[in-house]
Amino acid sequence: MKKFNNKTKFLAVFASALLIGSCTKDIIQEETRGVFTPEFFETELGVNGGLTFLYQNLRDIYGQAYYYNSMETGTDEYTFAQSADNNFKTADLSGEGEIMSDTYTTGIQWGNSFPAINTASGIIENASAVGLDNAVIAEARFFRAFNYFLLVQQFGGVPLDLGSGELAFNNSAVRTSTRNTVPEVYTIGIFPDLITAVNDLPDSPRLTGTVTKNVARLYLAKAYLTYGWWLENPRNIPTYPDTPRTDPDGRDAQWYFQQAYDIAVQGIDNPGPYSLQEYFYDVHLASNDRHSEMMLYADRTEESEIYNGASLGWSSTGGSANTAVWMVTSNYTTINVDGVAAVQREAAQSYGRPWTRMAPSINVFEETFAEKELDSRYDATFVTSYRGNWNKGGVSDPTITAANGMEIAPGDAVISFLDEYDPTVDYSVNGGNLGAGEVAGRSDYVINLNEINRRFYPGLWKLGTYRTDHDTENSLGQPNGALTRPFPIAKYSEFYLVAAEAAVKGAATQAGKSARDLVNVLRARAGKWRFDNGEQEERIEDNSSALTAATPTTITIEYILAERSREYFGEGVRWLDLVRTQTWDVLAASYEIAGNDATDHSPVVTTRNIQPHHYLRPIPQGQIDDLDMTEAEKIAYQNPGY
Repeated sequence: MKKFNNKTKFLAVFASALLIGSCTKDIIQEETRGVFTPEFFETELGVNGGLTFLYQNLRDIYGQAYYYNSMETGTDEYTFAQSADNNFKTADLSGEGEIMSDTYTTGIQWGNSFPAINTASGIIENASAVGLDNAVIAEARFFRAFNYFLLVQQFGGVPLDLGSGELAFNNSAVRTSTRNTVPEVYTIGIFPDLITAVNDLPDSPRLTGTVTKNVARLYLAKAYLTYGWWLENPRNIPTYPDTPRTDPDGRDAQWYFQQAYDIAVQGIDNPGPYSLQEYFYDVHLASNDRHSEMMLYADRTEESEIYNGASLGWSSTGGSANTAVWMVTSNYTTINVDGVAAVQREAAQSYGRPWTRMAPSINVFEETFAEKELDSRYDATFVTSYRGNWNKGGVSDPTITAANGMEIAPGDAVISFLDEYDPTVDYSVNGGNLGAGEVAGRSDYVINLNEINRRFYPGLWKLGTYRTDHDTENSLGQPNGALTRPFPIAKYSEFYLVAAEAAVKGAATQAGKSARDLVNVLRARAGKWRFDNGEQEERIEDNSSALTAATPTTITIEYILAERSREYFGEGVRWLDLVRTQTWDVLAASYEIAGNDATDHSPVVTTRNIQPHHYLRPIPQGQIDDLDMTEAEKIAYQNPGY
């Protein structure tokens, strides 16, 4: 596979020279170098550099706008928005395009994971010879398994031999490839490395943000859970390469569900440096990033464009730029009130750069986040009020005339999305670019959540822009540079939902840790408020008892998935959740939203055409074209249906 393996060879060696790890400080250090040879990779400097590359490589996946699109658009969380191009419309599977083998967004994981896998194999082979201890080697084992786990969930069986043997470091270009089966990938390429990582990794991170024993535990539990679902295959979703749904070690799905539960509970009982934040609001409060609940993240920095992986001033998308949240930000900058651009683009968590490529459906607000007053997760997920900041953009007017002829000042709400439906909203009073209406007695314009359109909708506060390098009181800052915040990958909270899901699938539970008990830990936290994001004011309130009492006695998979969406909405994991549980074509079969005009408040139902073969991504066609195989063999290499 010439293109595939050439890229693997080049990146494995290049990365080891480009990014040099240091244990002399408490963060990962990166240093640009110009020596790119296989021999360099066999040195301690090269091995440390390769290890640093494994962390850097996370930036090419998490926060990457088009990968993000492939994990969210077409699910029950997001559809395409008014400014979407075909990358987003195709992913929606709603008649605007069809996913094909040359669709860019679905192949991003393939292109990024194999260089990381090969680099990890090089570290594992060379680390002992250059004097690194087992704890450091375990980090490479974790990342090899981590990347194989991402691949097998998206593509089915993938090659374990990259050209020099099974799980061996490859430094020569070859043009042949054989895909292993799903059971082989799990039992050879994932489970052994994760088990070793759990045993050898330290409880606390070696450096800020590096992986630990509990990070490995979480992914081992998730891998056991996912493989259990694959073995059970409750809805007969096809796999590829075609193989019986049997485990090479003779274990059944229930064994793996039990292992998932037991390992996740171990993670809860042995937290190490990790813990739940007291309030859900703080989980994604930008000034609180890298806190105790964040176990793994793709890190960025506002101190250097080189190590941020993107411009701090005016960034494009793609590559390692963290621009995912731009895709789900509607163009609030068209809000013009009383002749004033009332809400301007700002480097602040509720604002940022609007691309209007992806929109949440009405179903999200009526079903997933139906309880908005008790459950703080709605308020701490979305931007529900856009507030005046014209003073920071050089407009001196101390007030402007807004809804109902009332005056508003900077910091006041200009447009708000109503938590509860109000039939008295009058959209006819404003025929301009706001697309919002008036309610008697309110100075802000308003929109009912069940009347949103593809043009204007609540933004995603939790992943929003944050910078500290400007005067936030008087300046709009740099809202056009790629985000410098870490993108969340794994959180301590997920132990509870992994264990709960395994319990629903039949795992024997421990006292006090039934599926309902586990879910209620997070629901109790969700009931606690300290700040109202929509109203932008302190709110000290504890609805924990009401929320936990409302939890169903019998927990179902559908309820677990709803809780996962409430916890991780818009974080780029929803497609994996729906595919694992084989519910994608059920839960995302249709959605409701109005059209492309800001003034359109008449929702329509759109139906998706999600077929069984869509549960696997297509192998990138360019990779297959470079294989030294017959046309029939190339066709057989591709996943069916593409």
